[in-house]
Amino acid sequence: RRPPSPPRPKRSRKRARFRKIYSVSQPLYTSPVNVNELAGARRLSVAALAPRSRAGRVTAFYAALTAAAVLWGALRGHPNVLLFESEPSLAASLHASHRAAQLVSSAAIGVAMGLLLVVLTRILHARYDWARVLHSEFNDVLGVLSDREILLLAAASAIGEEFLFRGALLLHLKALLPGVAGLLLAIFGSSAIFALLHIGPGARFLPWTLSSFIVGVLLAAVYVALGDLIAPIAIHFTVNALNLKDIVRRQLPA
Repeated sequence: RRPPSPPRPKRSRKRARFRKIYSVSQPLYTSPVNVNELAGARRLSVAALAPRSRAGRVTAFYAALTAAAVLWGALRGHPNVLLFESEPSLAASLHASHRAAQLVSSAAIGVAMGLLLVVLTRILHARYDWARVLHSEFNDVLGVLSDREILLLAAASAIGEEFLFRGALLLHLKALLPGVAGLLLAIFGSSAIFALLHIGPGARFLPWTLSSFIVGVLLAAVYVALGDLIAPIAIHFTVNALNLKDIVRRQLPA
C-alpha cells in the first residue's frame, strides 16, 4: 500500500491573484520597447502637466491675495471688503430678497461693461499695431490653455485683484484723508498701484500698463458707485476670460 503523499501547501489568494495578473500582463514586459515612443510620450505628459501646474500655482497665488485682503480689512475693522461702506446703510438693511436683487443687478451691470471693454479691445486690435503686438506677446507667454484653465485663471485673478486693490487698498487710502480728497486718493492711488503691477519687459508693454490704470479707475468708480465688489469682479472676469481665450486661440498679423 502506497503511503499517503504529504499535503500540498495552500496558495494564498493574494499570491494566486498576483500570478493571474502577471500572466495577463506578461506580454507587456516581453514585447519590444520603442525608446523613441517612450520619450515622445514623456514629453507629451510633461507638456500636458505644465499648464495645469501653472494654473494651480496662479490660483494659489490669487487665493493668498484674497486672504491677505480680508485680513487687511479685518485689521482695519472692515473685514467685509465686498462692501464699500463699513457702516450698515439703507441698502444693507433691506430685506434679503432685495439685497439678492441688488447683487444680481451688480453682476449684470459688470458683465455688460466687461463685454463693452472686450469689444473695445477687438477694435484696438483692428486699428493699431501696438495692440496686435501686445496680443502676439501674450500669445507667446501664455502658450496652450484649455477652456477650464482659462476660466480658472480668469476667476482667480478677478477675485484676488479686486479684493486686494479695490476692496482693501482703496478703502485704506480713503481713510487717510477726509471727504472728497480721500475718495480721489483712493480711486487714483489704488489704480496707479494696480497699473504698476502690470508692467512688462520693454516699451512694447507700456500700453498694457496705461490701459490697466484706466481700467483700474473704472473699476474703482464702479465699486464706489454701486457699493459692492460684485460688479468690478464681473467686469474683471468677463474681460479676462474672453481676452485670454482670444489670445491663446487666435493669431493676429503683425
